Amino acid sequence: MQPKIHKMALLLFTALLVSCASQPVNKQANAETRKNQDDRVFNQDYDMRTLDNGLKAIVVKTDYPEVVSLQIPVQTGSRNEVEPGKSGFAHFFEHMMFRGTENYSQEEYGAMLKEMGADQNAYTTDDYTNYHVTFVKDDLEKMLELEADRFKNLKFSEAQFRTEALAVKGEYLKNSANPFSKLFETVRKNAYQEHTYRHTTMGFLEDIEDMPNQMDYALTFFDRWYRPEKAAVIVVGDVDVEQTHDWIQQYFGDWEEGNYTVDIPVEPPAKGSQYHHIEWPSQTLPMFGLVFRGTDADPMKKDKAALDMLGQIYFGQNSDVYQELVVNKQLADSLFFYSPDSKDPGLIYILARLTSQDNYPAVKQALIDTIVRARTEQVDSEELADIKSAARYGFANSLDNSEAIGDMLAAVVQYDRNPETVNQQYARLDEITADDVQWAANEYLVDDGRIMVTLAQAEEIANLDKDFSLAEQVAKANQPKEPGFQVTDMRNNSDIVDINFLFNTGAAQDPEGKKGLAQLTAAMITDGGSESRSIKEIQKAMRPMAAYFGAQVDKEMISLSGRVHKDKAGEWMDLVMDSLLNPGFREDDFKRLKTRQINSIQTDLKQNNDEELGKEVLYEQLYEGHPYGSLNLGHVSDLESITLDDVKGFYQQQLTQNNLNVGITGHLSDDLKQELIAQLTAELPMKGAEQVNIPEAPELNGRQALIVQKQTMPTAVSFGFPIDVNRAHEDWVGLWLVRSFLGEHRNSNSFLYQRIREARGMNYGDYAYIEYFPRGMYRTQPNANLGRSEQIFQVWIRPLRSNQDAHFATRVAMYELQNLIDNGLTQEQFEATRSFLSKYAGLLLKGQDRVLGYHMDSQFYGTDDFVEMVKNGLAELTLADVNAIIKKHLQTDDIQFVFIAKDAENLKQRLTSEQSSPMEYNSEKPNDLLEEDSVIQDYPLKLDEVEIINIDQVFQ
Repeated sequence: MQPKIHKMALLLFTALLVSCASQPVNKQANAETRKNQDDRVFNQDYDMRTLDNGLKAIVVKTDYPEVVSLQIPVQTGSRNEVEPGKSGFAHFFEHMMFRGTENYSQEEYGAMLKEMGADQNAYTTDDYTNYHVTFVKDDLEKMLELEADRFKNLKFSEAQFRTEALAVKGEYLKNSANPFSKLFETVRKNAYQEHTYRHTTMGFLEDIEDMPNQMDYALTFFDRWYRPEKAAVIVVGDVDVEQTHDWIQQYFGDWEEGNYTVDIPVEPPAKGSQYHHIEWPSQTLPMFGLVFRGTDADPMKKDKAALDMLGQIYFGQNSDVYQELVVNKQLADSLFFYSPDSKDPGLIYILARLTSQDNYPAVKQALIDTIVRARTEQVDSEELADIKSAARYGFANSLDNSEAIGDMLAAVVQYDRNPETVNQQYARLDEITADDVQWAANEYLVDDGRIMVTLAQAEEIANLDKDFSLAEQVAKANQPKEPGFQVTDMRNNSDIVDINFLFNTGAAQDPEGKKGLAQLTAAMITDGGSESRSIKEIQKAMRPMAAYFGAQVDKEMISLSGRVHKDKAGEWMDLVMDSLLNPGFREDDFKRLKTRQINSIQTDLKQNNDEELGKEVLYEQLYEGHPYGSLNLGHVSDLESITLDDVKGFYQQQLTQNNLNVGITGHLSDDLKQELIAQLTAELPMKGAEQVNIPEAPELNGRQALIVQKQTMPTAVSFGFPIDVNRAHEDWVGLWLVRSFLGEHRNSNSFLYQRIREARGMNYGDYAYIEYFPRGMYRTQPNANLGRSEQIFQVWIRPLRSNQDAHFATRVAMYELQNLIDNGLTQEQFEATRSFLSKYAGLLLKGQDRVLGYHMDSQFYGTDDFVEMVKNGLAELTLADVNAIIKKHLQTDDIQFVFIAKDAENLKQRLTSEQSSPMEYNSEKPNDLLEEDSVIQDYPLKLDEVEIINIDQVFQ
């Protein structure tokens, strides 16, 4: 006989091979497009007629030249095997159909097929048996004659019968070497007690062993089931339709109809759950399954279509659980959801093949969690539409030859012998809503009838909880969830709404070799669009609202914040939440934003902003080998190595609920607030990677200098050292006052400004800091949300006209810093600075977004609100306190200097030789200033080491 592929084995093999593979989603196909097309998914013209004997004849003329496919499905399968001891007979009889007829022996039949070059086979399923052959059109009449002959005149000897029974047992034994076959056999035997789906198509082994003794029953079986009213003849290909019908009538018209019917036992409702372990005798990968009672494939009901959608969304290749188990963690090498079409309610299989026996608990919990999600959450309507589109277009794409069309028709006409069944199935599919998918999960993925099955070489599975309740977990999941994040509600009556998604993570969490990842991830969220909208579409939608959504990234904070008028808050939130929770992560946006970030380093910072460049190089020098030890924007070589998967990983691991503080201010309604919280709670991961601890800064020994050589006219200077003071420190307010006295940013009353800029006219400004203050060239006040566990004391001397001026200005700053340490502030200086800061602190909070941001910073540090902390701290300070703080935290022994200069060798020679740097003025100066100059021009900087680095090497 010809080799045959058992239909169930084929389905299992395919399922394992593709691991729930879905057709590619066609994002361009949508409901509006489909509405203008023929709603029938199978719209090939066909001619269907019913012969007087009840046989259905279906002829489909195609444009595929020469080839013809003949399919004859018979409505008998293992489902019809109701008599005890007769399981597996439909499959066995499929074998006997190749044993010859009264007119042609088996050998003669085979020789004719060989001469035709025909490709013939057959398969048996639970519900039907199908005989199919593909050949060239010139042999159509002869093929119809031969097939009609064996369906009407089958003849075999008892010897042939008994021999084939042995072959069938061999097939069973062959299949038994496949653990999947054993798993399915075990599950079905225990899932059903009455219905004939209890046995597989192969049948029970004891029945197979008895088949050689069932010759008389074989003849009865043939007489009952191989009748025209239970069959269809399907011809697809390059044929003449009328001629084909004439031949079907000629050869099949005298096939005598029968009258046999059978009552299929109805399976009672399931109660309780089961667990079965299969100990496999040889080496194999472990398997785990959750199996549920399913539904039939009645196309007039929504149940099966909803289950099919559920399987694709929650367990398909693009699902979260597949990505987690198979792709990311590799706990399993395959995962599939299998719910075959069946005439009566079948089973739903969720099966995984594990990479290690140790993975059982994790895989089990992941699948349970996914089921709970399916029962408690609604799927995204866009994703549902995409999968419907993929199903429809995938089906259409599969019908690319006559044989494929014939195969499809044989599988659907077995229900009522009508091709429209497939169109009815897809009509139901199109009607499925998110509510339907959730309903199906709650209707079918339940405890009653559930079977958990494991298969492994081990005698039993250790550490696997065999008892669980989906109902309890669903009930728990349905309880109102407390957000796993902090909510800072500072709403007021302002027409302007500000929302700040402040994540306590940032560039300090960038992996080694991937510096700049946090910055790039934030950019992909705010400037890369969402899954459903491009960034262009989002910007276009925000433009009439005059709204925005942007990112700021620092070492321990990522702030994703925006502003909108209250009247547009709902529309704006839809856009923002879509970007935050469903980033587009498109490859073209990724490349664009990565290029932009590299350009920000290479051009904007290194070439166009000497002032910021010097400050950022200083931070890298001070924090070498520390989590703060790289530019927030990253290093160029690192950025070039970052992949889109790196970005997705950082997003999943770092932008989590336990890292989040959501700040809200302005007139946002209660409903919109609750909607925002609910979305974040439902869709943002609860936890991710463990945060990198922030240690103290590396110890700095002596005075070190780094000169960055680049083509530039002026010389920029920054210097500083780490301090162990941040806003949570008891000395912070006092040191903040000292900083303000010495060099309040962009304030002409500060001391260094007066001594370097005003008295000597050397540059544009001179400032001091005890907190990170980026973009100082463009800002008069520091941004909020730059909270850091570690800080540095820094002096910024804005670019000077020459190396000599830079040398002298650096000496002035060091001279004055040493005087401050030695002598402290005067009472007058203290009182004036304290009075200034008592009022100035409030100016830092002049906008509601800054009020919100500073409040969230106070939460980060665990302090009172900023203004309250500052005013109370200032009120309690005395001059003695401040001068003690100066001596405690300021020093000049261990300092890092950074210079940006054109002639680096000249500057190095000046610094190392302590060359005098006398000042020359273009106007008269007071004698006391000139006398001070004569001291400062030779003031020793005492640098222990001076290095030069070319600009090309910086941040690379």
